[in-house]
Amino acid sequence: MTKNGNLGCLSIGVLTVSDTRNEKNDSSGRFLMDAARSGGHSISQYAISKDNLYDLRAILSSWIADPGVEVVLVTGGTGFTSRDSTPEAVQPLFDSDVPGFGELFRRLSFDEIGTSTVQSRALAGIANDTIIFCIPGSTGACKTAWDKILKDQLDINHKPCNFAELIRTGSH
Repeated sequence: MTKNGNLGCLSIGVLTVSDTRNEKNDSSGRFLMDAARSGGHSISQYAISKDNLYDLRAILSSWIADPGVEVVLVTGGTGFTSRDSTPEAVQPLFDSDVPGFGELFRRLSFDEIGTSTVQSRALAGIANDTIIFCIPGSTGACKTAWDKILKDQLDINHKPCNFAELIRTGSH
């Protein structure tokens, strides 16, 4: 059992990376929180951070160290502008990469936005038994990631395998 008594319920942190969004207009972060709750999960942390490498690392490091955060969903900062620093901030924190996430996300995005998907630096990894998924900042990208990848991979009943099992057993 987990700390909240529900084996299938994961404790999720949502971090929006943006220089312009706030709690009122953060549609991507709000979508991810609503989708996670609809999937039976709880939101343990929520923050909006300016796109600053060191601010992102500080927030993520504290969440990675927090046993109350099992999954982190980061939205924004994955493009190629001079202000996009999410991959550079997050990747050094990983103990191991999950390359299939970014590959699959870009494949699925191709069906929706064509070759523009090559400008997505979506990525994922595991740090201190916390799984971190970095998703582009558009609400559409968050919907694609949740509906086509994360919903199943964070569901302990999804077969043949899922990340929820890894979190519960600590055997990544």
